[in-house]
Amino acid sequence: MRRRRIKELDEALDRLGELAPMGIAVGLHIRFAAPLITAHTYPEEWLRIYTENGYALRDPLIGWGLSTTGTARWSEITEFLPDPFGIWSQAREHGLNFGAGLSMGPLASRSIVGIGRRDREFTDAEIHQAWELVAIMHEVAQPPTELTKAQCEALRCIADGDRLAAAAYRLGISESAIKARLASAKQRLDVRTLPEAIQRAKEFRLI
Repeated sequence: MRRRRIKELDEALDRLGELAPMGIAVGLHIRFAAPLITAHTYPEEWLRIYTENGYALRDPLIGWGLSTTGTARWSEITEFLPDPFGIWSQAREHGLNFGAGLSMGPLASRSIVGIGRRDREFTDAEIHQAWELVAIMHEVAQPPTELTKAQCEALRCIADGDRLAAAAYRLGISESAIKARLASAKQRLDVRTLPEAIQRAKEFRLI
């Protein structure tokens, strides 16, 4: 299941990249100010400048995406959102002359995507196609919203370094019971191993 999802995500990213000659910036399921999955193919020098200056906290595109859902061309966003740090003009110096933003999902788990090109505005049809691809990525990357209390307790014990016997003693249950909790947690998180389960649970901020 997980391999199929990764394949679907990769295919959607590739197709989105084909639509945007100057690159894409993808943040899927932004939670607690950080996306669970990111992908960037903007010009390398622009990415360096963007990162070094901490522009993610000041980017009008991200501000727009957090304030609403839907699509908009960058030129439309500039009409109603200020850009005191000149991020748009600096981006143009690196060939990102035109672009569009796409934002979807609830505020607690929002996906925000930017697509860019040098030569012209994106057409309505291209933006619609990009929207459909972002919808696929948003759906495929959807993390589980919760684990049971018992599953979380079991994963935390193992994450803390307990072996099965110690974890079972700590929780006052049998080894077979903790094995069952861990197995159900792995199934819920769509992973095969305990290290993967712990990593994904932490990434999803479930433990």
